[in-house]
Amino acid sequence: MIIFKDILTGDEVMSDSYDIKEVDGAVYEVDCSMITLGAVEVNTGANASAEEAEEGVEDGAQQVNNVVNSFRLQSTQFDKKSYLSHLKGYMKKVKEALKEKGASEETIKAFETGAQGYAKKIVANFKDYDFYTGESMDVDGMVILMNYREDGVTPFVTIWKHGLTEMKV
Repeated sequence: MIIFKDILTGDEVMSDSYDIKEVDGAVYEVDCSMITLGAVEVNTGANASAEEAEEGVEDGAQQVNNVVNSFRLQSTQFDKKSYLSHLKGYMKKVKEALKEKGASEETIKAFETGAQGYAKKIVANFKDYDFYTGESMDVDGMVILMNYREDGVTPFVTIWKHGLTEMKV
């Protein structure tokens, strides 16, 4: 299995165990699903006591996004202006990190072109996104975007392709 980490913070943000789709050479889209945590029903066969009206306990079940839960992503908020400011700084830092790792000029150019094009899509649909940071909540790290497919039910996260390093486990 391959774990993908944020190139700047080292936070784990995705793995190849999910359905990953590359879009525009700039980002990966990862389909998610909502899962239920904490709902464990144990039936011991005992009857409720006649003296107590109810012996039930709250089941504590909660619906969570499987990718957000698995990688301990932290919800954050942005308005359009602050997100664009963050994105500009983030892209500059990713470009520097790519250069440090010895990426080719062609890779860097592909990153810049793809990121610029995809950023326009984000701005056009800004109100549709939820924002997440990695577990460390580092303000300089990647901001993962969550949206829903056309069916309005299937969530997916968008992760910047060039902002990742791979760790084989």
